[in-house]
Amino acid sequence: MEYQVLGSGVEDWETLILLYNSALKEIGTKVDILNDEFQHIHQYNPIEHTKMRVKTSESIVRKLRKKGYEATIPNMQKYVSDIAGVRIICSFTSDIYRIADMIRNQSDLKILEIRDYIKTPKESGYKSYHMIVTVPIFLSDSVYDTKVEIQIRTVAMDFWASLEHKMNYKFESNVPEHIKKELYDCAKMVSDLDERMLKLNEEILKSAEAEK
Repeated sequence: MEYQVLGSGVEDWETLILLYNSALKEIGTKVDILNDEFQHIHQYNPIEHTKMRVKTSESIVRKLRKKGYEATIPNMQKYVSDIAGVRIICSFTSDIYRIADMIRNQSDLKILEIRDYIKTPKESGYKSYHMIVTVPIFLSDSVYDTKVEIQIRTVAMDFWASLEHKMNYKFESNVPEHIKKELYDCAKMVSDLDERMLKLNEEILKSAEAEK
């Protein structure tokens, strides 16, 4: 069986989308199993829910052109790392790093890139933990390492990011300054909320442990 890195050998759109959809299924199964195991051991689910999507062809082409590349299948594979995306939503910031460690320990996944926008937020105030990984997809006569972007964030971070996305789409990145400032202030409020909720949860756990 031939083993290939995605980007060498895939020449048609249908096969490309098959691989990315298959990669999402693989990652989704892994996340479900990890969550079930964590529940079994600790009686606690760190993952609230997950979202998965494959970018539309229009979105991929737009991203390539923005980067200055021609819209070809090889360029899609080489220069767009988030064609397949998984978003993992959890309750507390501590869960984010716990989940990231569990994913990192999966031996068949290769970590290509990590961007920690929690420790170092974007200028807009955006916070999230990003991982670019590859997962092997076994077809009938070959194996392809297929890229997936994994985003891990709290419920509050996801709510804020959803609003920012809608705002940028609405204004096509030409956002009025007063709205930018208001959204940035909201990002600080989200960070404060996450921190307070984490401390509150830790207090609850300590109290419950002391009563045993």
